[in-house]
Amino acid sequence: MTYSPEALISPRFSRAAEGGVVSPNERALLRLIWRNPGMSRSEITPHIDLTQQSVYRIIDQLAERGIVELGAPKPGVGRGQPSPTLRLVGKHAYSCGISVNTDVIGICLMDLAGRILGEASVPLRESSMAEALDLVAEELAGLQRTNSLSPDSFFGIGFAIAGYHVGGTRYNAPLPLHEWSLIELGPLMAEFFGRPVWVHNGANTGTIAESMFGVGRYIKHFAYLSFNYGFGGGLISDGELLLGGNGNAGEFSGIYDAEESKRRPALQYLIERLNHNGVEVPSISYMRKYFDPNWPGVAEWVEDVTPAYNRMINAIRAVIDPQAIVFGGQVPSDLAQMLIARTHIFDRPRYGVNRPGPKLIVSEISTDASAMGAAVTPFRAAFY
Repeated sequence: MTYSPEALISPRFSRAAEGGVVSPNERALLRLIWRNPGMSRSEITPHIDLTQQSVYRIIDQLAERGIVELGAPKPGVGRGQPSPTLRLVGKHAYSCGISVNTDVIGICLMDLAGRILGEASVPLRESSMAEALDLVAEELAGLQRTNSLSPDSFFGIGFAIAGYHVGGTRYNAPLPLHEWSLIELGPLMAEFFGRPVWVHNGANTGTIAESMFGVGRYIKHFAYLSFNYGFGGGLISDGELLLGGNGNAGEFSGIYDAEESKRRPALQYLIERLNHNGVEVPSISYMRKYFDPNWPGVAEWVEDVTPAYNRMINAIRAVIDPQAIVFGGQVPSDLAQMLIARTHIFDRPRYGVNRPGPKLIVSEISTDASAMGAAVTPFRAAFY
């Protein structure tokens, strides 16, 4: 039987008679409120294909279920009686995002309104999958206690892993994660945590975080570069994650052959270069926290990867035509700026006019973007 996290959602979150968590019209309203917290009820109708009467009725139903709260009226908007403002009720549900990287597992607890309740991490080096999951469960329980969270409000888990999708909830991860590779992670994690689990590639959940909490708040078409142990990314088209036919859209490393792949901007190679130059860098997480652009080997590595990097940037520009390219994942911001400074666009102006190109932007997510995006994934799947 095909694994479906939706089938495992607790009945307390479902609509009484119709089934499912929300209807398509309710989802459209919740997404609008998510994007515009504090907008008034009377402001909604021009933005949605529903009558004012239908909007008011649906909002009343969502308020009765404790998903939406009606706040103080917004003054000076339209005629007639002041209309109440609308926000999502964070305490209605919370989720957990788990992001498995080669050296660390990131954990993020988030409520329905998108507020981060707590974050933690578990080192992964020299730990088996069973040992690591036990540590994750301990950290999760600690975050739940700290926030006095009821198990009844625990909606589900978003699970992200470095690696490409091969089918179902199976991913082919880098060598340090061989034990996590090519197995059905969805049902395994759902049984372990006792909650529905949505599984994604870690670069995609980082892209989701950027879309919902970072530059995606004002840019609707962008490519996300995920610099990790390997190198991948994700694509946002008109505000939505583009998965592709096999779930691997944004696997930018795929443009390189075996020899070129060694000169792509994957952080595993930078760490090797630094260690070879006498700089002790035990992990990517350490490098991100303590990165120094003057470390011996950094400038040399940047120069070595620049040709492959520029070819990738120009391929993205030519094929996808995004408004922006975002430098994210685990890349230190100073390193991202070094790459941006070496960007060369292969443009051939016609009649003296260049083709418009994307802005190059360092990610606005300062925390673990992959875990953050994983945390909001269950809500994106079921609510908005």
